[in-house]
Amino acid sequence: MRPLEGVRILDLSHVLAMPYCTMILSDLGAEIIKIEKSDGDDSRKFGPYKNGESAYFMSINRNKKSVVLNLKEEKGKEILRELIKICDVITENFRPGTMEKLGFSYENIKKINPNIIYATISQFGNDSVYPGRPGYDIIAQAYGGLMSITGYPDNPPTRVGSSLADIMSGMFSAIAILGALRTKEKTGQGQFIDTAMVDCIIAILENATVRYTVSGEIPQRIGSRHPSLTPFDVFKTLDGYMVIGIGNDHLWDMFCKSIPEFNLLIMAERFKNNDLRTKNQAELKKIIEEWTQKHTTEDLVKIITDAGVPCGPVNSIDKVINDPNTKYRNMLFEFDHPIAGKMVTANSPLNLPLTPCKNHVRPPALGENTEEVLSQVLGYSKEKIEELKKGNIIYVRG
Repeated sequence: MRPLEGVRILDLSHVLAMPYCTMILSDLGAEIIKIEKSDGDDSRKFGPYKNGESAYFMSINRNKKSVVLNLKEEKGKEILRELIKICDVITENFRPGTMEKLGFSYENIKKINPNIIYATISQFGNDSVYPGRPGYDIIAQAYGGLMSITGYPDNPPTRVGSSLADIMSGMFSAIAILGALRTKEKTGQGQFIDTAMVDCIIAILENATVRYTVSGEIPQRIGSRHPSLTPFDVFKTLDGYMVIGIGNDHLWDMFCKSIPEFNLLIMAERFKNNDLRTKNQAELKKIIEEWTQKHTTEDLVKIITDAGVPCGPVNSIDKVINDPNTKYRNMLFEFDHPIAGKMVTANSPLNLPLTPCKNHVRPPALGENTEEVLSQVLGYSKEKIEELKKGNIIYVRG
């Protein structure tokens, strides 16, 4: 039995932020009823494609049931109300005000199910100075300051390579929902969870925030190096790039003592402690990189790892996918899709031995579970389902 078995979530979300949240909760065993419009979640139109099916959509929608409802029609809204009655949580990531226009504000939903947990993700939050502003991940990364400290000084501000604002808001929302479920167990009460993507970026700025609040220094882009630890950077090698992370003076001593080329550096006054190494980081990087460029990445990783110092290759995605540890850690989810065929996506990193979280159901085709949910969950007859199909209230995948 998985931790959230018995929890039913009505998921009206789309694209990435909240779908990522509900995927996490599905991995933990929650039943996810995903409501889609007739042409599907917008992410079904995002590439890459296989046999016309979006791999992007499949990468973030495992374990979910796809139900297509026409919420422009009153009969579609009535079905949604019936589902709200029997769900523990409702999730969405529309622009603030959208659910109200449909007639499904939190206050209205509470009239249907007084103890429901309502979770929403938006750019700035519902309770905000800027509640109605639209946005995507890149807007949140920029507005939240992350892009200002990402990249190199002589280059423009840079978006992080994955959609970190979407993903982090999804993760924080999942944590909040778990907390709300625990509270509901104790008190019987649900609550409104208002997650802002910009808030989530601010929350993960790490020491950039305190560098400003303590010293008044405005953090700048400094490439891959660390603002307080040195050497903690990316280095060119004979055949690519590697990273070395020396987080304290003890590791620096180990590095210098174990590698003949650096034995004398341990005596250098300008490198004797972390603060001095950081002040002289440009010179130190040049010294280390003159050595790393003479050796292959594989050889360097062995030499430095044998010295007990953290390091690693800068892997391309193909190397990550084919790394034996990726397979050993069961980090790839392989499945057969009825349209796309054999697919491989990233797996959940959650490892709970007593309640395993990696036994998944493949992502659904559009409307694949409409009939199942209406008949088995709501108890609709075949005749009623057929009538709803003819009226374009629902879509059932043939």
